[in-house]
Amino acid sequence: MEELSSRSREIVDAGVAAGLYATPVPLQIFAYRSAQLEQVNMARTHLGAGTLLGGRILELLRIRSAQLGECEPCSQSRKHDSITDEDVACLLAPGHGTLTPQEEMAVEFIDLLSADHHAMDDEFYKRLGEHFTAAQIIELGFTCAGVMGLHRFIHTLNVYGDSAPVIEYDRDHIDSAKQE
Repeated sequence: MEELSSRSREIVDAGVAAGLYATPVPLQIFAYRSAQLEQVNMARTHLGAGTLLGGRILELLRIRSAQLGECEPCSQSRKHDSITDEDVACLLAPGHGTLTPQEEMAVEFIDLLSADHHAMDDEFYKRLGEHFTAAQIIELGFTCAGVMGLHRFIHTLNVYGDSAPVIEYDRDHIDSAKQE
């Protein structure tokens, strides 16, 4: 943490203090590219602003993506006040709890996109259209692709493992590129 720039430390400290992040570790890694850290911070602090889906659905999708990507800290953190433990349990067993039909459909979307995107056929999109506008479906797709990709990337970094980093910390790598 002490090696981070003042702006990066500010983002990490404020996010942890606000309860937005269960652990600062991924953010410390993202700080290698400060623009990415700023992007993650903006997405988390403005969750639901300007969205057609609403902050609650965005947060349900983020948590479900974390579950699918096996990211325990991300699964445990809550970035929208409306999310309850019962809601999170419903993500693991859809149709058995507090989610609305629209929310259940959003969860089905991310589950299929993650595990069986070939099943997302015309009939599926017709069902999706019963709960979402075309604009919302586009936002849903981009949101799911983004959170799934980020959680899978974080998982590959093994940030919660107990082995030494494969690539050691180097201050000179912050916001830099190799020229070959």
